[in-house]
Amino acid sequence: MLHRRSFLTLPLASCLQGAEDPPWAVSKPDLKVYIPEKPGGADNTNQHFQVVALPDGAFLAIWTQGAGENAPNHRIVSSRSTDHGRTWSTPLEVDGPQPGEARMVGVASWAFPIVAPKLKRVYCVYNKNIGIQDVRPADTGALRIKWSEDGGQTWSREFHDYPVGRTDFSHPDPKIPETWIVYQNPLYAADGRVIAGFTRWASKAADPDPRNWGRNTEVAFLSFDNILREKDPAKLQVTTYPNGPGIRLYAEPEPKKSIIQEPTLHALKDGRMLCVMRTYTGKVYFALSSDGARTWGPPRPLCYEPEGEPILNPIAPCPLYRVGDGRFLLVFFNNDGGPSGPGAWLKNRTPAWYTVGRELPNHPIQPIHFGKPRILVDNRAEPLGTEKRTEIATYTSYFESRGKRYLWYPDRKHYLLGKYITDGMLDACDPGKKS
Repeated sequence: MLHRRSFLTLPLASCLQGAEDPPWAVSKPDLKVYIPEKPGGADNTNQHFQVVALPDGAFLAIWTQGAGENAPNHRIVSSRSTDHGRTWSTPLEVDGPQPGEARMVGVASWAFPIVAPKLKRVYCVYNKNIGIQDVRPADTGALRIKWSEDGGQTWSREFHDYPVGRTDFSHPDPKIPETWIVYQNPLYAADGRVIAGFTRWASKAADPDPRNWGRNTEVAFLSFDNILREKDPAKLQVTTYPNGPGIRLYAEPEPKKSIIQEPTLHALKDGRMLCVMRTYTGKVYFALSSDGARTWGPPRPLCYEPEGEPILNPIAPCPLYRVGDGRFLLVFFNNDGGPSGPGAWLKNRTPAWYTVGRELPNHPIQPIHFGKPRILVDNRAEPLGTEKRTEIATYTSYFESRGKRYLWYPDRKHYLLGKYITDGMLDACDPGKKS
């Protein structure tokens, strides 16, 4: 039986280490990408940190930057590294509000890259507010794409918008954009599609509940059907799956509301697809698809082993990454929210934990099992800035390049940092290795 961690109890070593460190170094990063000069500036908030390795070996980082979350200057920026993440270029704005626009009009958020090597192109896909407000300006907007043909050194002025499928959670007026976010880099499927899982938040017209965590949500998928081979942006095909309601979860403590969000998607050896999501239940959930993300089975709690102890997590990101040797890396927070509940994000999103998973091909219930978790990064819950943020490793990304594994993470949605994931770290949580 795996231990159930006492809420936010930190190990002694964590409390003693690094008292002399500058604030950005508290979590002991291996790499630093962006360090604002001070909290409270126009670049105070840096989040949704998506980094990829390009075919020429350069690293490209794309993230959302602003004075705060959902701030009037919310914008998408990018930066490059040509020395394996040791140094980075000055951030370049990809899109954001322009002079003269009304407040909150034009904000850009939730970007992710799609790399198309044969076309020698990188796409930046993001949520663009077009001046029609519904739930939250940073989340309500068009699905917009720009592109770069020099690895992110410059971005096109031209852009194209694409439709997002609608459900009964959408506004009944088709002119009102969806409220949607993509929080992880997409899956490059074996059939040539690029598939991005997204969260759809119910329109105010479909659910007037003012509570942030009380609004209906569902998980669905954007399939970029020909983006890796079609160079004309006007001819790109974007399909939304499922055709109808997405993955929904009605469970305690909100049984009358579907609260399930922020998917990560993986193809399994047995041909199925696995989607892992955050919920308001204090647990990680997953669902399975046998037809390439077009339809999905019911969501279930993700357990350390099938029908075993559930993996605890507040309503916070819990991405699952595939390691190059076939294992999986799950990043999560190893608590159910504590006395204040799953939504108490100032209390339950630090430290970040990890565990390693191995596939159980063709298992009818849960085709993956995990080892005992360990702390991944820890900022000692030191509050930062006027918002007193404490979270770490929310909205991360991961890739492997030239024999090294890189996890990229924000600390308190302010500093952007990187960490090497070593063999020893993976082996320590591997369910297939004896402790």
